[in-house]
Amino acid sequence: MNNLFNNISPLDNRYSSKISTTRSNFSEAALVKTRYIIEIDWLIYICMNKPDLFKSISKTTINKLNKLKSLFNDNSVMRIKDIESVTNHDVKAVEYFIREQFEKDTVLKNYIHLIHFGLTSEDINSLSYAVMIKEGLSIYIDELNALKKDIKTKSKKWSSISFLARTHGQPASPSTLGKEMSVFSSRLDTQIKLLKNIKPLAKFSGATGNYHTFKILDQKINWESFTSRFIKQFKVFQNTHTTQIEPHDWIAETSHCAIRINNILMDLSQDVWIYISNEIFKLKLLKNEVGSSTMPHKVNPIDFENSEGNLGISNALFDYFANKLTKSRHQRDLSDSTVLRNVGLGFGYSIISINSLIKGLSKIEPNMKFIKEELGNNWEVLAEPIQTIMRHEGIPDAYEQLKELSRGSKLDKEKYNKFVEGLNISQSSKATLLSLKPSSYIGSSIELANRSK
Repeated sequence: MNNLFNNISPLDNRYSSKISTTRSNFSEAALVKTRYIIEIDWLIYICMNKPDLFKSISKTTINKLNKLKSLFNDNSVMRIKDIESVTNHDVKAVEYFIREQFEKDTVLKNYIHLIHFGLTSEDINSLSYAVMIKEGLSIYIDELNALKKDIKTKSKKWSSISFLARTHGQPASPSTLGKEMSVFSSRLDTQIKLLKNIKPLAKFSGATGNYHTFKILDQKINWESFTSRFIKQFKVFQNTHTTQIEPHDWIAETSHCAIRINNILMDLSQDVWIYISNEIFKLKLLKNEVGSSTMPHKVNPIDFENSEGNLGISNALFDYFANKLTKSRHQRDLSDSTVLRNVGLGFGYSIISINSLIKGLSKIEPNMKFIKEELGNNWEVLAEPIQTIMRHEGIPDAYEQLKELSRGSKLDKEKYNKFVEGLNISQSSKATLLSLKPSSYIGSSIELANRSK
């Protein structure tokens, strides 16, 4: 059997092909490699920028170090993991691996004492996770934008398709399918903008966040600025006020935004599911797809159900990250370390849901026959415009009159027209009401649908 199916997580077997980029970005191998790159780049940085304090470095040596980075592969990861099995310390294992490489080179061996210089392991981890989450967010936002684009396209395509809206599950003022889709597009747009504005943060300030190891070398140097410039090479910002660990508030902020996005997508999944159940949408038939093992007639909204389930798992993870990672005993405890290793799972389950939604939306189409029949059978929704006109013309008990006429009752076109004809209102208002039908009473739905963000 393929080893793929021996993995415990569906992210690594059933759904692996759907999130390959995210899996690669948040994998253990990616974390090890990111640590390795940061360690090498830090050594280059201090030697280039403070050669008198540390050690000068030639372009040839820098090229040699950059080549080491480019040659880093799965065998490198395995060797580091072997070292870790002895040291029981993941970052120290990376340091020892680099030491092994330097010892084989007559030039690089002179820089061994500068490997991991002045740092605590959390400086490396903090920046590594910031880099990985930043890249993971980029992948995640691309997926969200693909979904938003699809929703926006449907919003415009269906902008003028009137249908019977429902509030509390009961018939309500009609809308258009396009306008209802535009609500989700606009909500997503707002959250994506917020997500893009979150700044990834890291610390590079030593054991308890006070730059001890740097200040002891030279009190005159602005080490905060010096380390900040290094971090910015990775498009990450420095958090200057930390304990031994970066407090992870920005990760909590990211998690809370992801939860809101997941809830929007869950709302969409459930709404479309109900629209399908209520026959507003019909599912396209795929010849070889099976809806039930015993009921061959069934065509199920499985993509929306898959999306909803995975969004729930993603939310549970992100909620825990936000609540857990922002708390640490005094300068630090190690409980955040094991939790951070799972941060990619939240993104993975959310991206599976996004893909399921895109797939599901590609299978639905408006059920025009049913939509028209349902609108034609619910003239009572025009009680709202009648009472609005009546109140505008000074009739004080308009609502009560319409309540008596329509609440819990069915109106048809004939009863509606008869009631309007008998109203003591102006002829122009009567003409307006008599020109209405449920399918045309849609307010600004079309305009709103076409302004979808």
